[in-house]
Amino acid sequence: MAHGDITHLEIPVGDLSRATDFYSKVFGWQIAEAAGYEGYPMWQAPNGVSGGALTAREDGFTQPRSVIEVDSIDETLALVQELGGTVTHPKGAVSESSWYAVFVDADGNSIGLFEGEM
Repeated sequence: MAHGDITHLEIPVGDLSRATDFYSKVFGWQIAEAAGYEGYPMWQAPNGVSGGALTAREDGFTQPRSVIEVDSIDETLALVQELGGTVTHPKGAVSESSWYAVFVDADGNSIGLFEGEM
């Protein structure tokens, strides 16, 4: 994917089992946990390009969040802060070759960032 592509959607839920059943039936998504991503059941949309994951609802994470591919999370977070955004989840490893972070823009929108390979 290229810098700026939306990689996936995260939907915060209170009950993973209930949400898996709900979204599977509503949209026909095949939702499953992948090895190494336990507690983060994922799906791929029928278009074969987009997809997402169900994740635990937390304070400050109560609405769906888009995750966007970037060339450099470090550079993107520096620019976000320079432009008035706030880092709410600093860069952390997803795997040996990928990283994730979250920021909130000046309007209060929570946006995830992804760098690397899955």
